[in-house]
Amino acid sequence: MPHANLTAKFVLTAACPDGKSKIEYVDTNLEGFFVEVHSSGTKTYYQRYIDGHRRQRQMKIGRANVLTLEDARKRAIQIKADVSLGRDPKQPKNELRKIPTLKEFFVERYLPYVKQNKRSWKTDEAVIRLHLLPAMGKFYLDEITAQMVVKMMTDMRAEGYANGTCNRPVIFLRYMLNLASDWGIPNLERNPAKKVQLFEETQRQRFLSPFEMRALINALKSDENVQAAKAIELLLMTGARRNEITQARWEHINLQQKTMLVPLSKSGKPRTISLNKAACYLISRLPSRGESPWLFPSPITGRPYPALYYPWVRIRKRAGLTNLRLHDLRHSYASNLVNGGVSLYVVQQLLGHTNPGTTQRYAHLEQETLAKAAEVAAETLKRAVDQR
Repeated sequence: MPHANLTAKFVLTAACPDGKSKIEYVDTNLEGFFVEVHSSGTKTYYQRYIDGHRRQRQMKIGRANVLTLEDARKRAIQIKADVSLGRDPKQPKNELRKIPTLKEFFVERYLPYVKQNKRSWKTDEAVIRLHLLPAMGKFYLDEITAQMVVKMMTDMRAEGYANGTCNRPVIFLRYMLNLASDWGIPNLERNPAKKVQLFEETQRQRFLSPFEMRALINALKSDENVQAAKAIELLLMTGARRNEITQARWEHINLQQKTMLVPLSKSGKPRTISLNKAACYLISRLPSRGESPWLFPSPITGRPYPALYYPWVRIRKRAGLTNLRLHDLRHSYASNLVNGGVSLYVVQQLLGHTNPGTTQRYAHLEQETLAKAAEVAAETLKRAVDQR
């Protein structure tokens, strides 16, 4: 086994010779410390020592793509110190085996907890499964670093996700690691996600243009998940909130009066959604699900359709609208109303805003509509004057 002065540059460029499956580079500065390089490119730090029975042992410290060389050296020195004091370095390692991977923690602890304590747990599940688990699900909780979190965010932004979408899995990770620490999982004194600077989010009013509207409708019509596509289309037609549609029951639909009752809205009070002709037609054409009371039951569980996150990501990508949020359909509905000359008071009632100030975000659209109307009046007057 070759000896070398292990430096960060050396470890970065170290390679396994052709014809070998792995090679060990032993540090010349710290006895027993070495990096194992596999032909696959994987590099792992180890420390060799002599145990109390005079047997040579070695202890894995961690992979080089997770730990810095400096951190690996510190751990190696701690192992040597434990041995010199008669302690078994494997004992803390056995304790660390109690630390689950992120995926294990999510499935076994986090998901059951949020199902009981968060109304929006389906959003947690969708975001974590789509972004967090592919990026770092295989890592133990104490192996997750701030660098890994930053890489996930930058990769998401490179794929076209909005800043707010990139921030959301980081916020969930912070919450997960805080819970893990509170529940006594060892070695989680620091929360690496807490240090990560979130991307700046600007309050935006995202409205669909006519071209984008057509692209989205075409993507909805061609999606393989007809049930989810119809639910999203109904969101576009009614300006309703996501949960108001996914939780809708047949007993609350009155197609004759063109209404849908929401027994418990965001405000904690019931509200009635007005259904236009297109929405009534869509609902009337929904496939029968036997005795299910829900408009959009899951074909698997028969319960209300779960979070629309997965089909929505697929549909918006197909439409070329990767930065479009599901909630932007509600904004588009409101903007169409205002641009059509509907008063802000009526828009407030249709959206179910309890605070008039919330609806004021569309006031600039109303002013634009009034300005256009004033221009029409001016043109009419001008034509009348010119004809004299």
